[in-house]
Amino acid sequence: MTEELNFQLKHDKCKRAVLLFHGMTGSPFEMKKIGRAFYNAGFDAYCYCLPGHGTSPVSIKEVKWEDWYNDSEKHYLELREKYEEVFLGGLCMGAVLALCISMEHPEVKGILGLSTTLYLDGWTIPWYNFMMPVALHTILRYYYSFPEREPYGLKNEVLRKKIAALQKKNTVALDNYPMSCIYELLKMSRHARRNMSKVHSPVLLIHSTQDDLTSSKSADFVYKHISSEIKEYIKLENSYHLIVMDNEREFVFEKCIEFMNRFSDFYMPKDAEVAV
Repeated sequence: MTEELNFQLKHDKCKRAVLLFHGMTGSPFEMKKIGRAFYNAGFDAYCYCLPGHGTSPVSIKEVKWEDWYNDSEKHYLELREKYEEVFLGGLCMGAVLALCISMEHPEVKGILGLSTTLYLDGWTIPWYNFMMPVALHTILRYYYSFPEREPYGLKNEVLRKKIAALQKKNTVALDNYPMSCIYELLKMSRHARRNMSKVHSPVLLIHSTQDDLTSSKSADFVYKHISSEIKEYIKLENSYHLIVMDNEREFVFEKCIEFMNRFSDFYMPKDAEVAV
């Protein structure tokens, strides 16, 4: 199933690309619409299943955060050899990965941080927070999973029903959060927070004030601690965590495209005159 979920949307002889990273326990499926929007705007777009994702609930328990990073960096280095410009974009855990890669690769053209997840402190989290200290730091983390429940990261009720049905079949994402996966995400988040000042690329942060998984504390931290001279922060009011699929997705796509075009040397407005 992993290969089927990956996508590469490519033009002929395109010089700029966007490498997208999906969220924790998700898959490239959740990035498909934004990838298509970027392709239609003149970017090549790529997204791959992170290690342990898109397969089975068991395999993700064997993965370390360094595996996610190494796999993501490998794809970035491959694209850097092919394109003049490479942007990075991520949702949730994917946004943290994009930031981590840019810490070691300052040539990254720009970063899209969508629902950046440094902290698990959204409004649906407290119901199982009491288990965190015990489960995270003992062998229990390899045996316990928190089932995902309403609202599945979506404020849009029609989409929520569709995603809930797909998750129950495990066709596009896991229907639970393995505690071992949460443990690795939080380890990666600590690494990111300690090294956030190493980020120098232009950064666009988009975060919902109603995010059910991670509050705006995560995006606030990134905005405050990165060293980027160019940084923008947009707050949404009518979405939950999956902002690339929810009510304001078209607005998110538009702002991301505007941001990347501003820093692209290969952007040509549709009404620009072409020299003959």
